[in-house]
Amino acid sequence: MSSQDSLGSSPSLPFSSSTAKVVVATTVALSFISFWRGAAIVLSDLASTMFYIGGITEQAVGKSAPWLVLMVMVFSFAVRSIYMESCSMFVRGGVYVVVRDAMGPFMAKLSVSALVVDYVLTGPISSVSAGQYLGRLINELAELLHFDVHLEPHLFAVFFGISVTGYFWWENTKGIHESSGKALRIMQITSVMVGALLIWCPITLLLQGHVELPPAPTVENFRFTRESLGWLDGTIWPQLGAIGLLIAFGHSLLAMSGFETLAQVYREIGYPKLKNLKITANIVCIYAMFSTGLISLFAVMIIPDAIRPQYYDNLIGGLSMSLAGPYVLKLAFHIFVVIVGTLILSGAVNTSIIGANGVLNRVADDGVLLDWFRRPHKRFGTTFRIINLIAIAQVVTILGSRGDVLLLGEAYAFGVVWSFFLKGLGVLALRFQRHDQEYKVPFNVTLGGREIPLGLGATVMALFFIAIANLLTKQVATIYGVSFTLVLFTVFLVSEHLNRRKQVRIGEKATEEFNLEYQPEAAADTVSARPGCVLVAVRDYSRMFHLRKVLEKTNLRRHDIVVMTVRLVANSASEYELSEAQLFTPYEKTLFSHVVELAEKEGKHVELLTVPAVDPFVALVQTAAKLQASRLVTGVSARMTSEELAHRIGRAWERMPEPRHAFSLEVIDPDRPSSYVNLGPHPPRLWPEDLDRLHELWLKLTGDDRFGSKLHHRDVVGVALRRLERDLTSEEREEVLRDVMKELRKS
Repeated sequence: MSSQDSLGSSPSLPFSSSTAKVVVATTVALSFISFWRGAAIVLSDLASTMFYIGGITEQAVGKSAPWLVLMVMVFSFAVRSIYMESCSMFVRGGVYVVVRDAMGPFMAKLSVSALVVDYVLTGPISSVSAGQYLGRLINELAELLHFDVHLEPHLFAVFFGISVTGYFWWENTKGIHESSGKALRIMQITSVMVGALLIWCPITLLLQGHVELPPAPTVENFRFTRESLGWLDGTIWPQLGAIGLLIAFGHSLLAMSGFETLAQVYREIGYPKLKNLKITANIVCIYAMFSTGLISLFAVMIIPDAIRPQYYDNLIGGLSMSLAGPYVLKLAFHIFVVIVGTLILSGAVNTSIIGANGVLNRVADDGVLLDWFRRPHKRFGTTFRIINLIAIAQVVTILGSRGDVLLLGEAYAFGVVWSFFLKGLGVLALRFQRHDQEYKVPFNVTLGGREIPLGLGATVMALFFIAIANLLTKQVATIYGVSFTLVLFTVFLVSEHLNRRKQVRIGEKATEEFNLEYQPEAAADTVSARPGCVLVAVRDYSRMFHLRKVLEKTNLRRHDIVVMTVRLVANSASEYELSEAQLFTPYEKTLFSHVVELAEKEGKHVELLTVPAVDPFVALVQTAAKLQASRLVTGVSARMTSEELAHRIGRAWERMPEPRHAFSLEVIDPDRPSSYVNLGPHPPRLWPEDLDRLHELWLKLTGDDRFGSKLHHRDVVGVALRRLERDLTSEEREEVLRDVMKELRKS
C-alpha cells in the first residue's frame, strides 16, 4: 500500500472513549507580539530616561554632558549585541540564567541582586521625575493664572511617586499587567512629542541666528563636582584624559538603562524570532539615539545657561518653554510634554515591578528563594508577597531620596552598570562553552582554528572599567547599591540553605505555570483553533522532533497549531469523573513546559490540550475530528514502527461512526522523510505508468464509434473499479489478490 493511500477497513469494533473531560492549558508565554510592540515595551523603560538624563549628566560633568549622552547612545549598539547573542541561545531567565550557566550559582545570585537593585530604582527615579515635571507645571500655571498656590517640587514628587507606586502595586497584585498594546500607544504619543521637538528645535536655532555647540567632551571642559568624583575627589586621577573621560561616561551610562527588558520581552516576540529581535533592538537604539541623544543636545544649545539649572529636574519642560514661537503655543506644548512624561515615566514604574517580580520568580524556580515568597494570593493568584517587598523597597527609596532626581540617578546607575557587566561576562564565558549561538557580537577573529571574540571582549572590558569608575565616584550609590545587593544576596543564601533541607535541587529545569480550563470535550468553542488546524500529538518530551518541524514549517496565517497529549486511564475510569489532579499531573506540566519552550523559541502560538482516554489512537482521531483538523502529526514511537503506528491510527479512524471527518496523517521520523497517510476518501496518487495505462485504455475505447468524444478518463476508472469489486466476490478473487500483492511489492 502506498504511503499516500488511505488505510484499509478493519472489522467493525465499537467506538468508545473514556474521555470524561479535557484540559485546555494556557500560559502567558504563548501570546506573541510583533517587533513594533516589543520595541514599545523596551522603549517604555529605556526612552523614559530622556526626561531626566540630560539634567543628571550636566550636574555631574558640566556643559559637555550632551556629547557624553550621545556617546552612550552609540555604545548602546554594542550592549544591544550582547543581549541579542544571549537571546539567540534562547537562555530563558535573563541575566540570572546566563550568569548561572556560565559562572555558577554564586555569581548568578550576585548578578541578580544587582539587577533587582536596577529594577527597584527604576520605579522611584521614573515616578519622582514625573512628579517633578508635574509639580513645576502646576506652579507655572498657578503663577500664570494668579492663583495663590505653590507646591514644593521635591515634596510633591515624593507624594506623586508614592501614589503611582501604590497604584501599580495594586494593579500587579491583581495581576493586570501593562499590555503591549498600551505600551505601543504610549510610544506613539511620545513619538509625536519627539517628532515635534526634532522639527521645532532646529527651527528655533535657525531663528536665533547663531548656533553654539556644547564644549567638546575633554578633561579640560569637564566640570566635576565633589559629589560626582566621590572618593576620587582631591586625587590626580580625574585629571588624566582616559580616566576623566571614563568617569564622565559612567555618569551618563544611565541613558541606556532598560536593556534587560529586551531579554524579558524576547520570550514574547513572534516568528521569525531572531529576525524580529534584531529589528526590535535596532528600533530601540535608533529611537533612543534621536530622542534621548539629540534632545539632550538641543536642550543645552537652546535653553540659556543662566536659567538651565532651574530645569535640571525637568529639562524637556525647560526646552519646550525656550522654543521660538508664541507663548501660548509653547505653554500648550509644555503641558503636552508633561502629560507624555507622566505617561511614559509612570509606565516605567509598572515595568519595574513586573520585571523585578519576574526575575525573583525565576530565582525562586531554582530553589534560592523560600516558597513563602511565592505563595499565591488567595483571591488573585499572584505572587503578592514578592510584589509587596518590591513596592515597599521602592517607597522607602522614594522617601529616602526626598524627591532628589540626581540622587536617585546616581544610585540607579549602580545597578545598571553592574547588571550590564555581569550579563556581558556571562555571555563571554558561554562563548567558550556553547556553540549554538544563532547570532554573535561582531568582530570575531579566528586564529589557529579558535575563534577570538574581540568585539564581545572589548565591550565587556569597557563595561568593567565603567563599573569600577562608578564604584569609586558614586559614594551614595555604592553604599546603597552594595548594601541592598548584600541584603538580597544574604536572603538568597539563607533561602537556598533552607530549601536544601527540603531536597530542592538547584538548577533543575523549571516548569511553566499553566491556567487550566476543564471542558467536557475538545471542540472548536473550547479550543481556540480554526477548522483546518494542525493537531500534533506529544507524549515524550525527549522525542519532540516532529513538533519542532511542524513549528518551523507551519504558516499560522493559514493553520493554527494544537498540541495534545493523551492521559491514559484504566477502563474503569469511564465509570466516574476523573479528578483534576488525575487529568493534569506533574508529568503533563513538565511535558507542556517543553512544548512552550519550543514554541517560544520559534515564536509561534500553540494551543495545549490534555485528553484522557483508554485507547490513545481513538483519542487522537476523535480529537482531530472534533477540531476539524486538516492534519494529525505524530513522531516515531519507541515501541512500534512508523507503519504500525499509522496502521493503528487508521484502524481507530475506521471504527469512528459515520460521517467520518477526513484528514491526513503525517508521521515524522528524524532519520528519514515524513510518511503521509490520507484518512478518508481522497483522490489517489497514481504512478506515471498507471496514468499511461489509463490513457491507453481510453484511446482504445474512444476508437469505438459507440463512444467517441463522449467518453472520459473517469468513466474508464469507474468501469475498472466496478469490475474489480465484482471480481472480489467471484471465483477470480485469488487472482485479484495476487495482482494486488504484486503492486504492493512494486511500491
